[in-house]
Amino acid sequence: MDVELIEIQEFLAKHPPFEQLPDEVLEQLPRQCVVRYLRRGSAFPPSDDQAAHLYILRRGAIELRDAGDELVGKLAEGDLFSEVCLGDDAKRALRGATLEDTLLYSLTCEQFKRLRSTHTEFADYFDHSSTKRLRKALDAFTESATTTGGLMTVTARDLLHRKPIMASPSISIREAAGIMSAERVAALLLMEGEQLSGIITDRDLRNRCIATGLSTERPVSEIMTAEISTVDADALGFEALLQMTRLNVHHLPVVDGEQLLGMLSTSDFMRFQSTSGVYIVGDIHKAESLAALEAISAKVPELQVQLINSGATGGHVGQAVSAITDAITKRLIELAEAELGPPPVPYAWLVGGSQARREQSSHSDQDNALLIADSMSQDDDRYFRQLATRINDGLNACGYIYCPGEVMAKTAQWRQPLAVWQQYFEHWIQRPDPKALMLASVFFDLRALHDPAGLFDGLHEHVLELSRDNRIFIAYMAANALKHRPPLGFFRKFVLIHGGDHDRTFDIKHRGTVPIIDLARVYALSSGLTPINTVERLEAAAETAALTHDGGANLIDAFELINTLRIRHQASQLRNGEKADNFLAPEQLSPLERGHLKDAFLLIDRMQETLGQRYQAGRFG
Repeated sequence: MDVELIEIQEFLAKHPPFEQLPDEVLEQLPRQCVVRYLRRGSAFPPSDDQAAHLYILRRGAIELRDAGDELVGKLAEGDLFSEVCLGDDAKRALRGATLEDTLLYSLTCEQFKRLRSTHTEFADYFDHSSTKRLRKALDAFTESATTTGGLMTVTARDLLHRKPIMASPSISIREAAGIMSAERVAALLLMEGEQLSGIITDRDLRNRCIATGLSTERPVSEIMTAEISTVDADALGFEALLQMTRLNVHHLPVVDGEQLLGMLSTSDFMRFQSTSGVYIVGDIHKAESLAALEAISAKVPELQVQLINSGATGGHVGQAVSAITDAITKRLIELAEAELGPPPVPYAWLVGGSQARREQSSHSDQDNALLIADSMSQDDDRYFRQLATRINDGLNACGYIYCPGEVMAKTAQWRQPLAVWQQYFEHWIQRPDPKALMLASVFFDLRALHDPAGLFDGLHEHVLELSRDNRIFIAYMAANALKHRPPLGFFRKFVLIHGGDHDRTFDIKHRGTVPIIDLARVYALSSGLTPINTVERLEAAAETAALTHDGGANLIDAFELINTLRIRHQASQLRNGEKADNFLAPEQLSPLERGHLKDAFLLIDRMQETLGQRYQAGRFG
């Protein structure tokens, strides 16, 4: 094979969907290609081509216009023009011109048709829309994990190994203990007819009966836990384990609709998978000192690597890492209260940013605040200042560095009674100045982590009511959401950083995931939706007029794909002993991954444009 044919083969092998073809086909393909050179200003498709072709742009640039002479797109290196061969009548009428000297490879539609008919994966690229390709890419990520099987491939139903052990809540405590002993179970499900009314565990027997001297002849309903979380039978085992971790429980009932199928326990997971980084949460709850928590938190980067190796997506990693951060924070609160004594008035520890959304990667910086009951006195602030300082310092020692903007509970401004927090939000919503919009990414994503008195619920409802009814505020938020644009030029080329430590890279967080997070926040606030997590916000918004079902599904897929690439990039750095960051070089990705990422960026750009037009965001930028 001569040098020119080898060059064509190597080029095709690097670009989707040709890299999906077998080597023997790629070796023959260059001989079928026609090489065309068009000077700047030439018509496209070439007017002298006697038959319809698939065109592959090797070098140069082409602009495309519709029948009304409206510019609809541009082609750059590696792009395809296949519309004529695919029989798309609307796009068949597209015509264009070269913007610079351009080199093309072309195949006849008949040759293209033969490739599609004999190579399924090649055909799938053209048969699926860009949004369907995103969904397929996500599926491929989990399928290509280096470790097969595991909790990413089984459901909660699969993990059940025996029928549920049940009894009536009216039986005595002694009878319940007898059943548990005879069946050798550490928990008993209590049913009223077909309805689950409670659960009792060994711990309940010890703490609520024996330790308190309660008669064992009393009804077991007096010591059962009535507020029970369940998991759907078809949920992934990994999701069930995360739910148990967040709730700090050792037993989780499994349901199929209204039917109770059984109960998962930590032993079921250990039986299936002997070790898992998620179990470090159990160690956190037992930690008796800051030094012990520091040692445990040092395992978080390793956990991120393990999860990616097992096929977890960015969303799964975010849930797992955030659960650990939550557990460390709660334990620091417990240790601080044990040292300082009980709080003088009720308070809520609020978390913001990625922790609030449960989207953290290992050792993010901390964003938090204190919401205190209005009954606090001036003297009470001394207690809460000491409490906040201990917790913020403890988080920093555990690797969650101080917030660069000092959005932390030990900062007096963010340690305030309920009435002051209400004034803050009213000011931000009614007078959305630049500072208010900057703070929105943290304070409009708040979640109560520790709130025994339920102080945050009323504040959250009040904020949603104010934001939903203020169209000017939403317009400002929409304009703010358009400031983070995807790093993609008009020729579908990545816009990269030039110079400095991150030369030839782009920030996949601030120009990839953050734009979707910002969109989801606007959708949620404009409709008064309660979810904080980005995917949950998009799902909820898709049920309202704020967002279509397809728009919501496509943004979720784009978010998961970009976030997974980001977390995989970080895992690779951690494996190599490097500090994790968000700066990704395109050459780190395969050609197919680059293609999927461009699809995701184009989708974000379209959704941003739609949002901007809806709220006339240009007037408020």
